[in-house]
Amino acid sequence: MANNQSGAILVAFVAGAVAGAAVALLFAPATGDDTREYLGQRARESRSRAVTALEKAREQYQKAAEAAEAAEREQDA
Repeated sequence: MANNQSGAILVAFVAGAVAGAAVALLFAPATGDDTREYLGQRARESRSRAVTALEKAREQYQKAAEAAEAAEREQDA
């Protein structure tokens, strides 16, 4: 359950950060081309960080699943 709440908090944080960035960009004195370039760059960086975080989460899940299976086998023996 705690892991589920952590995920919800992370999603809320990311959504707030995206909303804040969007508002900041709307009020920033930059040309449309500059803004589009900046947004594209930030989107690529964010995607890269998200992929890295997902891979790390998958690895942690796999390790936890393997440990749980090992503990179950040990208990049955």
